[in-house]
Amino acid sequence: MNRRNFLSTAGAACGLMIVKPKTAFGYEANSAVRYALLGCGKRGTSVATSFAKNTSARIVALGDIFPDQLAKGKTYFDELNASLGKGAIDPKLLFRGHTACEQLASSPDVDAIQISTPPFFHVQHLETIVNAGKHSYCEKPVGVDVPQTQHALEIAKRIGTKVSIDVGFQIRSAPPFVEIVKRIHDGQIGKIASISAHYNAPASTYPDHSGMSPDERRLREWLWDAKISGDILLEQNIHVIDVCNWVMGTHPVKAVAKRSRKVIRHAGDTSDNYEVIFTYPGEVELSFSSTQFGNNGFFDVAETIFGTDGVAEAPYSGPLRILGQTPWTWTSDSTATKPGKFAADGAFTDNLALADTRKDQGFIESITSGKPHNQIAAGVESALSCMLGRKAAELGREVTWDELSADREAYSLGFDLRQFN
Repeated sequence: MNRRNFLSTAGAACGLMIVKPKTAFGYEANSAVRYALLGCGKRGTSVATSFAKNTSARIVALGDIFPDQLAKGKTYFDELNASLGKGAIDPKLLFRGHTACEQLASSPDVDAIQISTPPFFHVQHLETIVNAGKHSYCEKPVGVDVPQTQHALEIAKRIGTKVSIDVGFQIRSAPPFVEIVKRIHDGQIGKIASISAHYNAPASTYPDHSGMSPDERRLREWLWDAKISGDILLEQNIHVIDVCNWVMGTHPVKAVAKRSRKVIRHAGDTSDNYEVIFTYPGEVELSFSSTQFGNNGFFDVAETIFGTDGVAEAPYSGPLRILGQTPWTWTSDSTATKPGKFAADGAFTDNLALADTRKDQGFIESITSGKPHNQIAAGVESALSCMLGRKAAELGREVTWDELSADREAYSLGFDLRQFN
């Protein structure tokens, strides 16, 4: 079968839009991936900026439900592109309103789309994008409820490696974390006995949105809305749970948990603290705690893995090391010397200094080399792990992985997006 017939047959069989041979089989050495950002908020802008600065990708298109966010993004990325010797974004490639995703996905001038919309929409937008034959970099989490994660797994199975799909767990690309996890897997701390981890962060903030409709405020202040964000355990703390899954090579089998809202007074219904005990196979327990309140700037995230022959300490900031029979400490000229900091856009320093850069480069390389990634299943595993803790806190009792997997509760947005044109 010749190349043209193969493409036609494969496209018809999977029901996908036929993509250009360059997109399907890899890019020429001098071709730049035409990259679009869907969701022009702080984190989305930060990640797309990293792609523009650290890879060959060109930011060529933007999409957002709100016109002011889109206009702000246009101004910012035109200035960024100019600083990089690249052209401004064509106004024809600016898409707004509730159909911005569909418009971006159908554009012949876009190769890859970054999903930085609120978590409630991640799976819906991912399906639209990959069905159109586009590559996608999808922020975590992959779903806010179990039915969404099951839908995501169906997408993963159907798409396979027809396009490249990365999930935003950039810590797995940070050199210090890659090295310490490798050493743990190689047995440097012996058999893992238990894990202690925490994620303590300041409260999230928003500008004054008084005068807006309740629906618009919920969308703009989505971090404060448990249905749209998934609550802090899923939306933010998932990075720590993902690292623990990575270390363990699997997901927890059960959990007990508590959560509450004791300090924050802003609108919404998210928790401001969680305490969870996850149990992994072999009765290895992860004791996890999280806080998200206060305005004192305090930020501290770390995992400590206790083994029979040593202890591995993996903080965002500070010494990343192994203590015990075979001690080791990460050292690198590329590691930032300033203390790590919390940022609403996720722009960290210190042990995560190269996390975004390496992650971005890996995604673009998967496209240009014609060796696509499909990270949906791994993203779902970590999302479900957080949902396990969330469900245990909600019910006030132990919840098993099997019980969670059978859960059919589907979150509802509660309003019609078509009001935003």
